[in-house]
Amino acid sequence: MSTAARTRREPPPLRRVAVRRVEARSPRLLRVTLAGDGLAGFEPGLPGGSVRLLLPRSSQSTSASPSELVLPTWNGNEYRYDDGTRPPIRTLTPLRFSPDDGELDIDVVLHGSGPLSTWAASARPGAPTAVSGPGRGYEVDADARSFVLAGDESALPALGLLVAAMPPEADVSVIVEIADASARLPFPDRPGVTVSWHEQADGAVPGDALAGAVVGAPLDGDERIWAAGEAAAMQRIRRHLFETVGIPRSRAVVRGYWKHGRAGGDDLE
Repeated sequence: MSTAARTRREPPPLRRVAVRRVEARSPRLLRVTLAGDGLAGFEPGLPGGSVRLLLPRSSQSTSASPSELVLPTWNGNEYRYDDGTRPPIRTLTPLRFSPDDGELDIDVVLHGSGPLSTWAASARPGAPTAVSGPGRGYEVDADARSFVLAGDESALPALGLLVAAMPPEADVSVIVEIADASARLPFPDRPGVTVSWHEQADGAVPGDALAGAVVGAPLDGDERIWAAGEAAAMQRIRRHLFETVGIPRSRAVVRGYWKHGRAGGDDLE
C-alpha cells in the first residue's frame, strides 16, 4: 500500500538581498543589515516572528551580486537544490525594517563554529543572501496585566521586540540567561518591566539557568508567558508550566530555538 508523501505549507518566497553593514552589539551578538530591491513589499509581521535566512554555499563568491545567488526550490516538504542537497537555512528574528531605504536588521548570536556564526563573522557589504518570511509572531493580549518573557542569548532580539510591544499597564518580568555579563543589552524603557539576568555557570549545560529561573518564579496561573531558547530547556519549562503549575496552553508560547549538541548549535527550523 502506497503512502502519500508528506507535504508542508510552502513558506513565503525567498527574496534576494545583500549585506549592507555589520556591527557588533556585544562580544557574541552581531547586527547584520540586509538590503535590496527584493525587500519591496516585505512585512515584518507580529513581534517575535521569524525570517528564514539562506546562507550561501561555500562555493558562492562573496563578491557576487544577489542576482547570481543560486536559490533552492521548495519540493513540498523542504528546500532543496537541483542536485538534491539541502541548503543551509537558519531562522532568525526580523528586527528594524525600513521600507524607505529597503533595510532589514537581524541579530546573529556567535556560538561555536556553525554555518550561521561563520557567515555572520565573515559577512562583508555586498555579500549576497536571501530571506523568506515573516513566520509566526506573538499576538500580545492587550487585556492581560501580567507577562513573563524568558529566553537565552538567542532570544534577545525577540525579547527586545516583545518588551516594546507590551501593554503599558502590564507587569512584565523578563528572565534572561547569558554566558557572562558582557552579553547584557538594554531593553526598551517601559513602566512595569523588571529584568533579571542569569549567568551560565562554568561547565553547566546551556539552558539550565534559564529553566531553573522560570521554575523558581512565582506564578499564579494568570500570567501570559513567552519563552524561547535551547530545546531541552524549553521542554523542561513546558512540563513545569503545563503539568506542575497548570497554566492553560493558550496562555503560553514556548519555542525551541536551537539544540545543544547539534553540530554548530544549529537551529531547529
